[in-house]
Amino acid sequence: MPSRLIASRELADMFKLLAHADRLRLIEELRAGEKDVTGLAVALGLPTTRISQHLGLLRAHRLVEERRDGRSHFYRLAHPFIADWIIDALPLVDIRLRLKDTDHIDAARALWSVRDPNSAC
Repeated sequence: MPSRLIASRELADMFKLLAHADRLRLIEELRAGEKDVTGLAVALGLPTTRISQHLGLLRAHRLVEERRDGRSHFYRLAHPFIADWIIDALPLVDIRLRLKDTDHIDAARALWSVRDPNSAC
């Protein structure tokens, strides 16, 4: 029983971390491979400071890894399967019932499902 309690608490902590749209978008953007903060900010249309804050949290929880090259910081998913897991969760979202334009979820799935040809995943 204690191991189930520990595992549930760890999963709950991870779900709390992932319970932010920007962090989910970051994970999906990193699915395509390593990117720097500026590239992520441009791709997601967010300020670099906000990207850095989210990446700091994801790195602290060991979901992303950082590589430095001079003054540049590059990030990649520590566990690439988490991006697949997020896509697999899309059917649980009842967004089709709440949106007039039901193409949003299909567009997100198509965009996020594109694989990086250089990726080993």
